[in-house]
Amino acid sequence: MEIIHITGFAFSIGTIAILDLRLLGLALPKQSPSQLLKDTAPWTLIGIAVMLMSGPIIFSSDPFMYLVNQSFQFKMGALLAAIIFNYTIHRKVAMSDAAAPGATSGLTKLVAVTSLLLWTSVVFAGLFIAFV
Repeated sequence: MEIIHITGFAFSIGTIAILDLRLLGLALPKQSPSQLLKDTAPWTLIGIAVMLMSGPIIFSSDPFMYLVNQSFQFKMGALLAAIIFNYTIHRKVAMSDAAAPGATSGLTKLVAVTSLLLWTSVVFAGLFIAFV
């Protein structure tokens, strides 16, 4: 079940990272962020859905261990923050004209870096669950 969970993360975080790299001006400079968002959104949603379906199954294997694990608690908080951020601020900036091809404003870069940090936090917190 863990491999399914990790695959969900790979789909969602991979597609979000592609968009973030575009927002930073580091990848796909000729592709508009709004079109890239439209192209990757279904894959992002599939990845998040897979994570949200497989996560509770993994959790049910030892709920007490997960509930008292600080890394798990942090992961859940970071995941909630990352999903909310992704579907509000991140999406709004990617769809705006400020993120048009060739334009990388300070706000656009801040949003992309924040997104990358949130999702990276989720991944590392998940990895550390086994060690805490």
